[in-house]
Amino acid sequence: MGTKTKGKALILQYLNELLKSFSHNLTDPDITQAQFIENMKTMKTIAAFVLLACLIAVGVKGQDRSSKGRCFCADKGANMVLVRNIEKVEIIPPSPSCRKHEIIVTLKNGAGRKCMNPESKFTQNVIIKAIEKR
Repeated sequence: MGTKTKGKALILQYLNELLKSFSHNLTDPDITQAQFIENMKTMKTIAAFVLLACLIAVGVKGQDRSSKGRCFCADKGANMVLVRNIEKVEIIPPSPSCRKHEIIVTLKNGAGRKCMNPESKFTQNVIIKAIEKR
């Protein structure tokens, strides 16, 4: 059993024992109203703790890690690639996460993706041809 699993098991065992003792106190005929209210407050606290523990155990995730608010292209990109090697052209407009135009070409035969320099004449011609093909 892993360390995390043992920790979760111990927490659950502890909470189970707490719940048993509180349920016994709630069914006790000699309990006063003030004690009953105090026990109910404690039960709510335990329930909130259990909910929080479950959320942490499941690993609640906020924003996807792949979108870090950055541009896809780290530099200005290549000025030219062989046209016959281009399989697909992606034109990504500026956005709040990246203020520049990005042109990404997917190369044939699984050769990967390449960022193109949007200011080069070659890239501008590739964009025109990609728009005409639509």
